[in-house]
Amino acid sequence: MPAVQDFLSPSEILKQVDGRKRVVIEGVQPEVDCGQFPIKRVSGEAVVVEADVFSDGHGAPFCQIVYRWDRDNAWTPVPMRALSNDRWRGEFQVSGIGRYRYTIEAWLDEPGNWRSDLLKRIAAGQDVHLELLAGAQLMEQAAGRTHGEDAERLREWARALRQERDQERRKEIALRENMMSIAQRYPDQRLIVRYEKELTVWVDRERARFSSWYELFPRSCSPQPGRHGGFRDCEAWLPYVASMGFDVLYLPPIHPIGRSFRKGKNGSETAQPDDVGSPWAIGAREGGHKSIHSELGTMEDFRRMVNRANELGLEVALDLAFQTTPEHPYVREHPEWFHRRPDGTIQYAENPPKKYQDIYPLEFQTSQWLDLWNELKSVVQFWMDQGVRIFRIDNPHTKPFLFWQWLIGEIHERNPEVLFLAEAFTRPHLMYRLAKLGFSQSYTYFAWRNTKPELTDYFRELTGTSVREYFRPNLWPNTPDILTAFLQTGGRPAFMIRLVLAATLGANYGIYGPAFELCENTPRELGSEEYLNSEKYELKHRDLEAPGSLRNLIAHINHIRRDNVALHSDRTLHFHDADNPELICYSKTSADPPNVLLNVVNLDPFHTQAGFVSLDLDVLGIDPSRTFQAQDLLGGATYFWRGSRNFVELIPESKPAHILRLRI
Repeated sequence: MPAVQDFLSPSEILKQVDGRKRVVIEGVQPEVDCGQFPIKRVSGEAVVVEADVFSDGHGAPFCQIVYRWDRDNAWTPVPMRALSNDRWRGEFQVSGIGRYRYTIEAWLDEPGNWRSDLLKRIAAGQDVHLELLAGAQLMEQAAGRTHGEDAERLREWARALRQERDQERRKEIALRENMMSIAQRYPDQRLIVRYEKELTVWVDRERARFSSWYELFPRSCSPQPGRHGGFRDCEAWLPYVASMGFDVLYLPPIHPIGRSFRKGKNGSETAQPDDVGSPWAIGAREGGHKSIHSELGTMEDFRRMVNRANELGLEVALDLAFQTTPEHPYVREHPEWFHRRPDGTIQYAENPPKKYQDIYPLEFQTSQWLDLWNELKSVVQFWMDQGVRIFRIDNPHTKPFLFWQWLIGEIHERNPEVLFLAEAFTRPHLMYRLAKLGFSQSYTYFAWRNTKPELTDYFRELTGTSVREYFRPNLWPNTPDILTAFLQTGGRPAFMIRLVLAATLGANYGIYGPAFELCENTPRELGSEEYLNSEKYELKHRDLEAPGSLRNLIAHINHIRRDNVALHSDRTLHFHDADNPELICYSKTSADPPNVLLNVVNLDPFHTQAGFVSLDLDVLGIDPSRTFQAQDLLGGATYFWRGSRNFVELIPESKPAHILRLRI
């Protein structure tokens, strides 16, 4: 039944509402796009709900959240508590994976209002005989709306209010809070106002909120230079990746690579006979998206590698790039799935002035779009059958929004544990829309945010606004496509700085390795973010034991991340002042178990920077009159600080950051 609205005509009011309902519910949060999309949580988290709830007159409302997991039939009520200015708050915990629904119910709290008025009359010394009888009547009415033990207790209470002769004893009985809470549970159902929308929560497993990714090209895992690596070689690398503390191993496409218009080294349009091509050029005579590149091994080899990774605490994530080469079976079997130019040829991919003749985009506006959608869904299901539960989606913003909403929904109906990472470096509205549609995590602009204002403004948006309800950032300082100017020019300290920032600003982060830990930073040309001799187009052979590797630092930071639950979430991120613009200071906290981490990072890879940080002690839970301990988990030292203002000095070559665990 809709609530009364100003725009209803008098006749519509009488037809559509019950005039005895006198409560208004509005301003409900969290609510994404008027309830069109779900908010996101992981199993075990709380959903805190607020709303403006009020009634006409002096009577106060009673309001509650009602929620249910989609697998349950019954709604569970949770009372809300009053804040101020008619604002109410309540919370419930989500324990299962999948979809939850919630809304708010409210009604005039007749038992509560009666008790409130009774207290005032007693305090004023008034005769309350009639008020006590009215209370008995309210309890009898509530008893008539339930049964069992609660009904009997309410009737006993009513009898005591009517029959007890001692006036003071009757007052004491009337003011029992435990009985009042029982009466409030059983309002007249006809007078309950229910918020007009059922809002939703999508609940993922823990890895959606907290994960450390490592990107690796299996074809570069060969121990012999110049030989194409395979899954067996990649399997031998798994202990190395696991030793650094990563929990997700992300593989670029593993499918057959086309030869038509194959790109050569550094993306050259002319390939040599021994050039291996780009893994994102998917499809050859051997097969397409459900096939494996023959030089990588067999499907059995792949499944064996996945199982071995799981044994080491690594979960394999697979790249999904919905595009083809001219040789892909789709081109021959379903030519209607591709766009044809006026001369009849199929349109290849372009990002003017760049041309990608080795890649054909799929035509999602084809009249056979439903067949195309179902085929692409079957690709995801195929790799799920091989043990994959995480997919990194290449360029999702170039495919229809409705397609992703449908596909992710269909996959989650089959298995809600599947996670999707959106690789969409595009306009904010597009990135946020994809997250709303169901992507579990999202790439960000982190790689290009370098200064303190850039970082603080961006992360306040991601973690301190409604964006945090649906957008989970995954921070990558580098990728095979992104070698930023900061990394190109800042040397090894720049890699250390960006590592600390990614791993502590974000609960989810990743690196493209071994390029990152070996500090590879040579661009293809001045002004380019492409790597010279990019691994996208050729095999690489690296010395994992090379001097200067950041392997041990990465392992140490990932160990810190695992051991400190404050870093497992982004919702408590708070920035503190520092008087040096090259120093950034921020904290993350956890209440259960208690864990307070303060991070101070030197943003300058060339010079030592020093200054005073001014801490928001209330946020950190610190008594300003007491000394507290700051243990540097990164450097090993312990400091004893007092008050909000404290001195730090950070040397980029050896100590670019503090990760301080505060003990109060």
